[in-house]
Amino acid sequence: MNKRFETGRKIRAEVLGETAVRERLDEADSFNRDFQELITEYCWGAGWGRKALSRRDRSLMNLGMLSALNRPDEFALHVRAALRNGVTRDDLEDALIQVGIYCGIPAGVEAFRIASRVLQQLEEKGTTT
Repeated sequence: MNKRFETGRKIRAEVLGETAVRERLDEADSFNRDFQELITEYCWGAGWGRKALSRRDRSLMNLGMLSALNRPDEFALHVRAALRNGVTRDDLEDALIQVGIYCGIPAGVEAFRIASRVLQQLEEKGTTT
């Protein structure tokens, strides 16, 4: 594998957790393996591997974009990642209010619904990340 892929693999595991990476990348089948490798190299290595924005900033941006795009499964994954990247509950709440204002109340309602579910799951596990 190339350096950008290796960087992406490392960052992806730090942000999403090793279990999530194993589920998506290491356990990929012959149909989706190339796509998972592309995501790792392109999104995580070439994108998240840049230095100007912090991981916290990238997480907040992703939450806004995924809300606007109505991608609930990815949104839930990135709520967990955002908390791991230093986004607080207050940050999350304010970001989702921005979503409701700029993307529409239905997007905000859905984002809050998903984030609340994720937060509740994390609390039940006794963890915040």
